[in-house]
Amino acid sequence: ALSPQPESEVFEITDFTTASEWERFISKIEEVLNDWKLIGISSGKPLEKGIYTTGTWEEKLDEISFADFKFSITHHYLVQEPSDKDGKEELGEDALPLPMQDLLCMNNDFPPRAHCLVRWYGLREFVVIAPAGSNEAVVSESKCNLLLSSISIALGNTGCQVPLFVQIHQKWRRMYVGECQGPGVRTDFEMVHLRKVPSQYTHLSGLLEIFKTKIGCPLTPLPPVSMAIRLTYVLQDWQQYFWPQQPPDIDALVGGEVGGLEFGKLPFGACEDPISELHLATTWPHLAEGIIVDNDVYSDLDPMQAPQWSVRVRKADNPQCLLGDFLTEFFRLCRRKESTDEILGRSAFEEEGKEVADITHALSKLTEPAPVPIPKLSVTNMVHSAKKKIRKHRGVDESPLSNDVLNTILLFLFPDAADKLTDGFESRANTSAGNNPPPENEDYNLFSQFKSAPSDSLTYKLALCLCMINFYHGGVKGVAHLWQEFVLEMRYRWENNYLIPGLANGSPDLRCCLLHQKLQMLNCCIERKKARDEGKRGNMSDRSPGASGDGPKGEDHSGDNPDKEKEFGKSWESWSDSEEEFFECLSDTEDLKGNGQENGKKGGKEGNKEPVNLKPEGRLHPHGKLMLLHPGEPLYVPITQEPAPMTEDLLEEQSEVLAKLGTSAEGAHLRARMQSACLLSDMESFKAANPGCCLEDFVRWYSPRDYIEEEVVDEKGNRVIKGELSARMKIPSNMWVEAWETAKPVPARRQKRLFDDTREAEKVLHYLAVQKPADLARHLLPCIIHAAVLKVKDEEALEDISSVKKIIKQIISHSSKVLRFPNPEDKKLEEIIAQIMSVEAIIARARSLKAKFGVEKCENEEEKEDLQRFVNSLLEQPEVSVVGAGRGPAGSIIHKLFVNAQRVPAVPLPEEEPRRSGSPEERRQGVQSEFPPPTGREVILRSAVPRPAPYSKALPQRMYSVLTREDFRLAGAFSADTTFF
Repeated sequence: ALSPQPESEVFEITDFTTASEWERFISKIEEVLNDWKLIGISSGKPLEKGIYTTGTWEEKLDEISFADFKFSITHHYLVQEPSDKDGKEELGEDALPLPMQDLLCMNNDFPPRAHCLVRWYGLREFVVIAPAGSNEAVVSESKCNLLLSSISIALGNTGCQVPLFVQIHQKWRRMYVGECQGPGVRTDFEMVHLRKVPSQYTHLSGLLEIFKTKIGCPLTPLPPVSMAIRLTYVLQDWQQYFWPQQPPDIDALVGGEVGGLEFGKLPFGACEDPISELHLATTWPHLAEGIIVDNDVYSDLDPMQAPQWSVRVRKADNPQCLLGDFLTEFFRLCRRKESTDEILGRSAFEEEGKEVADITHALSKLTEPAPVPIPKLSVTNMVHSAKKKIRKHRGVDESPLSNDVLNTILLFLFPDAADKLTDGFESRANTSAGNNPPPENEDYNLFSQFKSAPSDSLTYKLALCLCMINFYHGGVKGVAHLWQEFVLEMRYRWENNYLIPGLANGSPDLRCCLLHQKLQMLNCCIERKKARDEGKRGNMSDRSPGASGDGPKGEDHSGDNPDKEKEFGKSWESWSDSEEEFFECLSDTEDLKGNGQENGKKGGKEGNKEPVNLKPEGRLHPHGKLMLLHPGEPLYVPITQEPAPMTEDLLEEQSEVLAKLGTSAEGAHLRARMQSACLLSDMESFKAANPGCCLEDFVRWYSPRDYIEEEVVDEKGNRVIKGELSARMKIPSNMWVEAWETAKPVPARRQKRLFDDTREAEKVLHYLAVQKPADLARHLLPCIIHAAVLKVKDEEALEDISSVKKIIKQIISHSSKVLRFPNPEDKKLEEIIAQIMSVEAIIARARSLKAKFGVEKCENEEEKEDLQRFVNSLLEQPEVSVVGAGRGPAGSIIHKLFVNAQRVPAVPLPEEEPRRSGSPEERRQGVQSEFPPPTGREVILRSAVPRPAPYSKALPQRMYSVLTREDFRLAGAFSADTTFF
């Protein structure tokens, strides 16, 4: 019963001991080290060569605070495979903590891509405590000492062997102090950072002196010091390699190909050199002290003699690239708000005056749903005068696109235009759309993934032209102008029965963008109208538009009749009343009501069988050997109307209407009626072709599975085949039965049209006319992305860069997900464009490097392959070692580049002469005159020295120094034996 009391007292005592802010801070550090399991002996394998660059670095992050001041604490570590065996071996008493072993390891000096503490100290893991605020800094000496003593106590209390660093001074200075503790040993990490370099530290002799002084070695002679030296040279002057690519000029394109831009294709490449600098690092990885002389008077460090060369390139920040610019500008167009009329001035058709009043009147009639006869109005004249009005508004000079550019584009889009366009569309060749079967390859079929349009289609070409116009010719104004011309051309083709080129035949392809579907829909309308008009002229009206290719044998009026042609001209007035009845379509609902009421009564009286005395009409051909069940005559396949083609927005509209009809009996009935318009039409055609037929006959042709035949034995004992309708056909008030009773024997040519091409064409033309440039850009953006991906693939194929292949695959899968849905988010579209731009920049860099390293000029095939590999590595790796250093094929080219750059100021000005020859760097260089003074000098000095006493353990000591034009840094790690103090 008494046991809980002492425990609570102990708890209070513990609480009391962590009362001060400083102690709380220390305990918080210890807590985080415990959470991250950094307590106790650190184990691991000796480091492999280059693992700091090829391996994976990770970090864990937490936050701690000292009173109100917040610090971030971060654990940086190289991910390694765990190995128990190594850990157990290292548990011996004399084993140094791993970080101390890493200080002397030479396998990972000068890693090209790593945390600065990794480069300076060669550590595989460490913890950094830094002020959390980006502008916060620990500047005062007392605070720095307080932090240092905090980490020292935390390391001592926990037995953690991972080095702990504290960031002091302003963040940009990258100043750290730290400590690492092991059993009886401690390493202190110290740093010096100066703006002005004391002259004695610019060479090896001076640095060795500091190192030895700092160690304060009690032994004589001194243990050997091992040295690693790296000199970095920067080449910025590519004067002998001007960057050849100039932006192409569209005006000059009328004559063909200019500046690498083929008309109707996207441009590619950088407008400036995408490689700004080449950094050559010459390294002496392992030198013993005394082998090389490098003091203030003379230096043996000749880069040509360095055993290791490695190169990295510095890329220009966001180089201007043509394809990227085209895409970005086109994407900006998506955000414009203006309509075509606002951009081009008042509407082309608003003008006072009698002549124009007629035209506006005509146009208003044209856009009404039902077709109206237009007396003696030539569309060509109308377009002509409309264009004159456009010019009157803008003035010819203001016209965003010049006639030459406009005509070139229109001829490119509509290659079937026979005569060169002048002011208007005076004459068009009556050629059909040149539809070749589409090539079946992966690139071609990208359109279905991107929901764009096939790469040989009109829509795709239009997208490219608009993209080019937007970039080079008047931006949004040029786009509006070309679009206006395009819509006028569509209207002209519809009026004159000229098919639109560059579109696949048949119903709209729902895999393509909506604009492409709309153009295909217009082509369907033109095709139907053309077939109908030709049928009128040739008196072939019995044919259904879809079956206009092969005429039925039962037709008695085939062939062209010149008299008939006079009678059925183009004008709508001349059609007879009965014909007009065929062409004037009611709306779907009126149509259903009409048919249901009038015909239902008649159909009901006549019963299931049609009177046989009717003359068969609209036959296509006999259906195999099938006979009608009752009259026993051959069953004929009728000429039927083709179902109405639909674009995705119409399908959506229809499904919404059907959904809104609800679930009531009346709604269900109406829905069935709407959906059975095509069925009813086919039944009427069938009845006309097969007088005396019954529903069973129709089902045998239309849906054979719904007619079940079985063998039975009749009264006389003979086996006969008996057939009957399926169960679903016998359901009371079945839609098929109802429709059959309603249907009258009417051949396709006299039925009301399922597809009112006049109305649908006017709807499409209206849809096109009201598109704003921004809507247009949204519709066509998938085509532009599609074109950009194809362009990038073509260009990459010439270079063969494996990393680019991977990125292109990512772009395709990303785009497929984003573009599949209507109205994709701007942010996602921007990401796709950014990915394409990054690939373009990589390919431009590859070409720049190829030119600089003369890959194409290289005659020796083996050397050429080596250089190609070298160039590809430069693109993909942070730093590439040069095989054979200064004497290999790449090395000799780099040497030449530096020599040529040095020769550029061939004749120095007289007053500069003494100063140049007088600089200590120049004086000291001797043989280095072919190279400029090094931009960076890095030296790593290492030794194992007993400290503080001669009888102490020999412990790792290391000092790193880096000297650049801007500053000088020393980073030292000095270990001491703590057993005796």
